[in-house]
Amino acid sequence: MERDGGVMRMVHPADQHRFPARHRDRPRTGARWQIPSPLRRPGALRVTFAAIAALVTAACAADPAPTADPTPPAPVSAARLSAALPDDPVRMVLPATGAETRWTQGLDVFVRQEARAVAASCAHDHGTEPPTQDPVTFIRYYELPDLDFVTRHGMSGSAAVPVVTPGPVRTDTGARSGKGSERLTGRGSDDGKEKGRGKRGGAGDAGDTAVVRRCVTEGTAAATALRDTYAALQGQWFGTLVPLRHDPAVLRALRTLPGCLARRGIRVRDENGFFALADARQQTTPADRLPAVERALGSAYADCMRPVEAVREPARLRLRARFLADHAAEVRTLRANLLPALRRAGEEHGLRLVFPAP
Repeated sequence: MERDGGVMRMVHPADQHRFPARHRDRPRTGARWQIPSPLRRPGALRVTFAAIAALVTAACAADPAPTADPTPPAPVSAARLSAALPDDPVRMVLPATGAETRWTQGLDVFVRQEARAVAASCAHDHGTEPPTQDPVTFIRYYELPDLDFVTRHGMSGSAAVPVVTPGPVRTDTGARSGKGSERLTGRGSDDGKEKGRGKRGGAGDAGDTAVVRRCVTEGTAAATALRDTYAALQGQWFGTLVPLRHDPAVLRALRTLPGCLARRGIRVRDENGFFALADARQQTTPADRLPAVERALGSAYADCMRPVEAVREPARLRLRARFLADHAAEVRTLRANLLPALRRAGEEHGLRLVFPAP
């Protein structure tokens, strides 16, 4: 589920490897809830229709909502960032627990930041500006819910992703100088814009547009090359998890969810109904009350999903042990290549691999 211009969407993680450039726009209820991602901000008309759709879905999937929102938990400090790597990169690429998806979210962000850094550096080399984009955000995996994180920070709250300035500048001699954190400290200022305008005929210049497109393509290619070190194996792993949805023990645990939520003032028929209700609340709650409402919903969801995760998490760990044995050669390659590839990309583009932490 993702806030796309104010609307939350569901995306199953298995779609990542098949749709590397579009998977975050594929709605699929009951799978992955993405936290706010303003990268694809649609026009007002799309937002309006999407908002209506969310409200209609909520009306169909949920019983009448309570007259008052659940009582929010006491405020907590904001989520923070961690640079601590897992003891095995397998846990970052093939998560089996909600807590392990924090590493997966950080990896997702790192790859997206590389695409932006490469495109921005290319654009700067050609004396133009990269396309304007809103900040990258960490994306939750609700197929593997991080219940401790949800309890503290609600359905969509997370740590802020550090802003990364573009990578090294190419000098007039063709050499590159400076790391990302050293260049364009005034990026977005009038000074930076003037530097960009010096070599082009104007913002609407057709050649300039073509350059930007080439730079975006260059960034996408760099990110794809990095993602290819793990995406195929990760896609197979996420596909392995799908049958758990139909496991009898999981289904029995999920049947306890509506009653548990009802005792907290939330009347829905199932998990999908809860997400639909959360969508509707996100659309209709005043902005000043939304954080408290989302924390209240998150606290109720986390409490009521713990019996489900008590069944699913051990099952996922067993599946992963079998998966690692069945894909031993690919796992060896992943362990040997992933972290060195991330270090190279970080050094080249001034990127930091960081993860959300509660």
